[in-house]
Amino acid sequence: MDSVRLVDGKLLRRGYTTGSCAAAAAKAAVTMLLIQDACPTVTLTTPSGIVLTVDVLDSVYAPERTSCAVQKDSGDDPDVTNGALVYAFVSRTTEGITISGGEGIGFVTKPGLDQPVGAHAINTIPRRMIREECETVCAEYGYQGGLSVVISIPGGKELAARTFNPRLGIEGGLSVLGTTGIVEPMSEAAIVDTIKTELSMLYAAGYRNVLLTIGNYGEAFARDVLRLNMDTNIKCSNFIGETLSVMAEKGFKHALLIGHIGKMVKLGIGITNTHSHYGDGRIETLIACALESGASLSLLHKLRECVSTDAAVDCLREASLLRQTMDLLGLRIEDTLNRRVAACLEIGFICFSGMGENAEACVRSNTFPELRRLFNGE
Repeated sequence: MDSVRLVDGKLLRRGYTTGSCAAAAAKAAVTMLLIQDACPTVTLTTPSGIVLTVDVLDSVYAPERTSCAVQKDSGDDPDVTNGALVYAFVSRTTEGITISGGEGIGFVTKPGLDQPVGAHAINTIPRRMIREECETVCAEYGYQGGLSVVISIPGGKELAARTFNPRLGIEGGLSVLGTTGIVEPMSEAAIVDTIKTELSMLYAAGYRNVLLTIGNYGEAFARDVLRLNMDTNIKCSNFIGETLSVMAEKGFKHALLIGHIGKMVKLGIGITNTHSHYGDGRIETLIACALESGASLSLLHKLRECVSTDAAVDCLREASLLRQTMDLLGLRIEDTLNRRVAACLEIGFICFSGMGENAEACVRSNTFPELRRLFNGE
């Protein structure tokens, strides 16, 4: 597929999802079943509107059963399934089209996922793509019988150990995924989709309060320093705003956000996706808060030279302005969070500086003590 996207000044190649691979393999296998001949390439239109033409590999056909594979191409996106072979095994039945998983396809074991408990982890849109491609081929060749379509990914069980599947409750293999059929390079959508899935599972399990941590540092601080119950922990990564919006839409009641000041400070200027390519302004935000707290010009110059927020915190502490500056930053953070979803969701936060044994809280919301009790089982 000759399709690229500009990311951070670089042209990166798009790829296609396991769902597209499964649909293409199924289309080729049904074609071979009905014409009893090889099908070296297959073309399909993805839900995004992009047309794919892919090679068909390892073809085997007989009057009652056929199989073939399409190789996953993730483009320039780092994906553990890149290069995997996605097989479709198709056989004749009396009526209807059944779609199931074989080797390397996981089973759903927890509620709240795209498929019900006990089903193979072939998501709704890939299932629809597979079914539509099969129906198109059947109509083209006048076949009115039924079909059994089994999707498999050899080695999928081993690959799944390197994905979120074990945490999500998908056991024994990979998921067949994709809402657009296309893999965007450096895809943020995949991370957001995972967060949405985890939230759906928590909601389905009856939870209404969520502990949000920004990455591994936030998770470690919540667990090791605050000693919070981590059963409802969601690592929201950089996607604070989107995660809170999803929580509000689903009907959650409370959120407690925990993160390092290097990320959280960006909320002080209204940035709710804290990835660097959406903007920085970390030191500038601290300078603004310090200025409002009465910092001298020499201190402001020192802050401007700091290469990290931890270094800036040390400067403020030495100047005896840390508390005042953090109080103002806290008000800014609270304003950003409340403007996002305050009408639907009660949000509290705690922000820390330093790492590991040197980590310590530097600012928190007024609601933090009350919300902390929710995650301590009090």
